[in-house]
Amino acid sequence: MGSKGLDFKHKEVINITDAKRLGFVQDVTADLNSGTITSIIVPGSSKLFSVFASSNDIVIPWEKIKCIGDDVILVEI
Repeated sequence: MGSKGLDFKHKEVINITDAKRLGFVQDVTADLNSGTITSIIVPGSSKLFSVFASSNDIVIPWEKIKCIGDDVILVEI
């Protein structure tokens, strides 16, 4: 999955474990040394995986991303 951070903006994120729509990608975090994306951030009311974002944002680690399509990102959380 070699995508650039800007390619993630405006993609909807869906959790494949319960088919819930989590929202749209707001931001990404990256490892500055390697230049790789480490997680995506979706605004939401859940505190699931909240580390670097505000208390309402959902931070989804890169390892949880299962598929990236043209309009949708499928995650398993």
